[in-house]
Amino acid sequence: MATITHVFTLSHVAEMLGEDLELLEAIVSNSDNLTYGSIISVIHGDDDSITALTDDGIDELTQMLSAARRSPEAWNDFLDDFDFLSDPDAIARIKAKSLRQQSAAYGRDQRSA
Repeated sequence: MATITHVFTLSHVAEMLGEDLELLEAIVSNSDNLTYGSIISVIHGDDDSITALTDDGIDELTQMLSAARRSPEAWNDFLDDFDFLSDPDAIARIKAKSLRQQSAAYGRDQRSA
């Protein structure tokens, strides 16, 4: 395994991928959704932390979301069946967003921009 030299905050990943931050927070709140070590907690105070992802974590997340968006039905099933979100308003907001084509992978150069 390569040494991790940088990570991306979840808010930056949401912006970079054009995703809803609350959706990403719900996905990564269950550490079983991504490979061990892909989700990093950065502690920056007594009880304060920020969630970050490694490059591999971003790739896994992108693949997960791309697979879920293969059709409108699959997307709704993804949001309903996996119960990532408990807030009905957040679910409605995310479902209302139009389906977007997610690229299979985001290049390392795009992430560092």
